[in-house]
Amino acid sequence: MANEAIKRYDESSGHGGVIQDYVLGDDNTPIEKGTLLSLQDGRTCSGTVTLGCALAGIAAREKVAGDGRTRLALYKKGYFDMIASGAITVGHPVIAAGHNNYVKEMTTALYSGSMILGYAEETSAADEVIIIRVDL
Repeated sequence: MANEAIKRYDESSGHGGVIQDYVLGDDNTPIEKGTLLSLQDGRTCSGTVTLGCALAGIAAREKVAGDGRTRLALYKKGYFDMIASGAITVGHPVIAAGHNNYVKEMTTALYSGSMILGYAEETSAADEVIIIRVDL
């Protein structure tokens, strides 16, 4: 997969913003490091991300299909380079755009706080790399 979120730095102490042991649906699903993951149930996540879905975090390592692992560590905090789907204004909340690991500005009150990935650290145009302060 292209368009992975690339970690720039974090302000966390100790664990570096990583939460261990989120459960994956099965062992046969490959997930690239830097992939946005949706929250399915208590500490269960999926690589299927739709527009405005509740987010579990960003994959902290690669998961190879068939490697026997059914758990994955996720980033919950930190600063990441991500790609904008449409214009995003500095300081505004961002959500999953639902395609290609892109993010978009949250522009409607219909979305809930569980859908917010974080906040834009700069203004961007469509398809531009932008720094996102991830805070799940």
